Amino acid sequence: MKVTFIRPNMSIYKAADALQPLAFSILAGITPDNVEIEFYDDRIEKVPENINTDLVVLSVETFTARRAYQLALKYKKMGLPVIMGGFHPSFLPHEVLKFADSVVIGDAEGIWEKIIEDAASKKLSKVYRQDKPHSLNGIVYDRSIFKGKKYAPIYPVQFGRGCKYSCDFCSINAFYGNSLRQRPVDEVIAEIEYLGKKHIFIVDDNICIDGKKAREFFTKLIPLKVRWTSQVSIDIVNDPELLKLMAKSGCMTLLIGFESLDKRNLLQMGKGVNIKNSDYSLAIKKIREHGIMVYGTFILGYDYDTQYSFEACLEFAIKNKIALANFNPLMTMPGTDLYARMKLKGSLIYDKWWLDPEYRYGKAMFNPAGMSAFDLTEGCKYARYKFSSYSSILKRVTDFKANCSSIGNLSIFLVSNAISRREIFQKQGILLGDDMKDEDVLEVANEDNAY
Repeated sequence: MKVTFIRPNMSIYKAADALQPLAFSILAGITPDNVEIEFYDDRIEKVPENINTDLVVLSVETFTARRAYQLALKYKKMGLPVIMGGFHPSFLPHEVLKFADSVVIGDAEGIWEKIIEDAASKKLSKVYRQDKPHSLNGIVYDRSIFKGKKYAPIYPVQFGRGCKYSCDFCSINAFYGNSLRQRPVDEVIAEIEYLGKKHIFIVDDNICIDGKKAREFFTKLIPLKVRWTSQVSIDIVNDPELLKLMAKSGCMTLLIGFESLDKRNLLQMGKGVNIKNSDYSLAIKKIREHGIMVYGTFILGYDYDTQYSFEACLEFAIKNKIALANFNPLMTMPGTDLYARMKLKGSLIYDKWWLDPEYRYGKAMFNPAGMSAFDLTEGCKYARYKFSSYSSILKRVTDFKANCSSIGNLSIFLVSNAISRREIFQKQGILLGDDMKDEDVLEVANEDNAY
């Protein structure tokens, strides 16, 4: 038996910042030895028009759904069975089953073996559901499937899954709920040692969900002499000793969701931790004092944002010498409380923006309260372009506490800003999927189905 894994792209443009997709290395690690595996990453390489396989497996995010559906229809016409999993299929299984033979709801660990068994006997069920959180102990990541592929030179590692906060816009909480799981520290350390790479991205949504285990992990990272990046909530600044340990263990960048400069917006989105730590400038200063760079994200479009909010966020980011920043229009992702609220209010411009032929990346998905949808689109575009301008990069690089505190930090700052600038200009305004292969997707999407 042969299984073909495909990681679909958002559009037809290839990415310069793509990282190894860990989900497929997990599946490869639990696939029986007698099953042949091949893997294609649509973000960085051409996916063959014709493949010889017994099962096509796609991991689907909402932004890649249109492209995934295009690929699925093509392979189903060839008589190949297709199964989809990931966030989008878990939230919208009815829609996905219009394009796939089977759908996986939730994590695949614990049910993948059954899927392989059913596929081998050509008796795939329509739905495979993971009803309870699966232990992360003993996970084996088979990265051999990535051999020869040109990914960004930073290697993803997962310590845990889930986040202890529940922001209304976030798919993570919608997917995992209150489940917070972490791998054994020694298993993560062993994986990093085995990788033998110096630049690591710990892909957790909040690496410090368990302070005790975080301390153990950072302490055991020190002898490995790696440089690492991860996401964390802003309350990390209230623990200077932990910040000091993170820096000592090789932390070079922390990604923090500032989201908004207006406390009323933070209250609306459910970001209470930011309200309690609302002196963002002081927080950034405390992080930079340890030689750690800050990657900040901002979300525009909540009820108390206006046309002036874009400039305020932009000025804040540049003034505080944030190494990298995202200025995103508020995205209504299916499965989230935000999407349900906007749909109930009748504020959505596109009921299903991921399928709508009029939607382009970066456009507003709904009509905000404090400005027009056009203003939201153009304001975020302005902030993105301005922040990634050469003058902005020059202003921000002159930060001797973090951004250029060492040759290593300086090189990471310059390379990451160059890649970010390229990706911003390439992605803004692009159509999702392949516009040359769209008619069948729209036709199938409008069909009624049931499972």
